[in-house]
Amino acid sequence: MEEGDQSAKKASLHIQVKQEANGGGGAVVATEVKMDMEMSLLHCPICSRPLKPPVFCKGGHIACASCIAAAGEECRKCEHGGCFDVRNAAMDAIVSSARTRCPHEGCQRHVAYHELSDHRSACPHAPCLCTEPGCGFAGSPPALVAHLIAQHSWPVETVQYGRANRLQVPTSEPRRLLLGEAEDDPACLLVLGALGEATAMSVVCIRAAAPWRPQYACKMWATMPTPAAADSRAEIAQVEMKVESSTSPGAVVAVDEASFLTVPPRYLLGDGASKTVPLSIRVDKISSWS
Repeated sequence: MEEGDQSAKKASLHIQVKQEANGGGGAVVATEVKMDMEMSLLHCPICSRPLKPPVFCKGGHIACASCIAAAGEECRKCEHGGCFDVRNAAMDAIVSSARTRCPHEGCQRHVAYHELSDHRSACPHAPCLCTEPGCGFAGSPPALVAHLIAQHSWPVETVQYGRANRLQVPTSEPRRLLLGEAEDDPACLLVLGALGEATAMSVVCIRAAAPWRPQYACKMWATMPTPAAADSRAEIAQVEMKVESSTSPGAVVAVDEASFLTVPPRYLLGDGASKTVPLSIRVDKISSWS
């Protein structure tokens, strides 16, 4: 539902309020109640976006801090104008407490209403899209992976995160799903593409981008077949990269990614359509990326 439509509709919001317990010497307890209210009451009347603390008021009218900071917005409803100069603590409490459930199937989280847009775009259950021609499937990352395997026969490789995995990847294969052995390992996609006579390879994580979720780094390398001369050293092409996320993994092009591995043609094994890349790949979970 677009923000422009929200003001005319009602939303089911969870608001946590404090009330006095019945007979406990006036003790205060936290009680969660559910109520329906007009969404427009939780939107800034100037920019129409959801209100978030701090909220300011003037003569009973409210505005968000962003609007005030942008141009020192004056109240359009007050007869004599004037700037919003009083912080509305009561409205702060309301917008901080108003929570609504994420609409994505499989997500059970209730988030602050003013954070819903950010949560939806980064939710682990945010729909990922199938980009195969004529297919409009959308579902959670696990659902998309299952769909791509069952309906479109995408090749799959089971890998161990945190260690080197050796693969033989056909150059005629534009993509390959990489599934971790552990239950919480995200599914990744290895993509291939031509770069002149060379082969470009990159990796993306099948999920919505979210900086607060675990991040992953990938190291890929390919070794040229052992040279005939005994005193010659084998050449290695390698790359270390941050694994980006994508909700449309099938649309990812290796050479368009920020980092990719370039494999020269002399590194390939086999002939013609049967050529393969002797690839080693390691994916590691990292706490941050600098």
